[in-house]
Amino acid sequence: MQAAARASGASEPRTPLGKPYRVLVVDDHAVVRRGLRSLLASQAGIEVCGEASTGIEAMEIVKKSKPDLVIMDLTMPDMNGLETSRAVKDASPETEVIVLTMHFSDELAREVLRAGAIGYVLKSDADSELLAAVDHARHHQLFFTSQLALTMAQNFVGGTGEGGQEGGPGSPLTPREIEVVQLLAEGKSNKEVAAALNVSTRTIESHRNHIMTKMKFASFSELVRYAVRNNLVEP
Repeated sequence: MQAAARASGASEPRTPLGKPYRVLVVDDHAVVRRGLRSLLASQAGIEVCGEASTGIEAMEIVKKSKPDLVIMDLTMPDMNGLETSRAVKDASPETEVIVLTMHFSDELAREVLRAGAIGYVLKSDADSELLAAVDHARHHQLFFTSQLALTMAQNFVGGTGEGGQEGGPGSPLTPREIEVVQLLAEGKSNKEVAAALNVSTRTIESHRNHIMTKMKFASFSELVRYAVRNNLVEP
C-alpha cells in the first residue's frame, strides 16, 4: 500500500512525528467553539491551541503562535472570514484555513478559496465532514463540503487539479480520498484503514461518508466497483 499511496500523489503532513497538529478555533458563538473543541480534542495528534471570537482576536493568536490550522466562521464581527483568511495567510503563510459556515454557495466557496482558505465546510455537515476536512488540510489538499465538491472540482478546479490537488485527470477525488477508497475496496475495515493512515477511526468514517455523498454512491459495493473500474485496486 506504500506504493499505492505514492501513486496517489498524497503528501505527508508537515508536522513532525509525535508533534501535535495545532488548531485555532474562531467563532463568535461560545457554544460553537466548545463543540468544535470537543470534537477536535477527541482526535489523537490534534491540539486545540486557542479560541477566538473575532477576526482581530484570531490574528493576535496567529501572529504569536503560528498554528497549523485555523477553523473559522465566515460571518464574524469586525473582520469576516474572507478578510481574516487573507490576513492569516499574510501573517503566517504555512497556516492553513478552513471556513465553517451555514451559507451554501458555490460562488462564495470560490471566494473563500481565492482568499487563501483550503477548506469550505457547512456547519450542518460539520459532525460528519469536519474531521475529513482537517485531515485534508494536514496533507495540504482542498476540501469542499460534499454538496459543493463535484461542482467545485468540475467548474473551478477544472478536473485536472489546481496545484496537483485532484486525484487524477477527470477525478473528483483528492489523493487522500483515493487512499481511503483503495484501502476500503481492498476489504479493510474502518479501523484498519485508520491504522494504515495513522488517523482515528472517526476520521475515516468522516472520509467515507464524504466520499459516498460526493460520488453519489448508494452502497459500499458501488464504491468497490468505482475502485476497480478506475484501476485503484485489482479486480
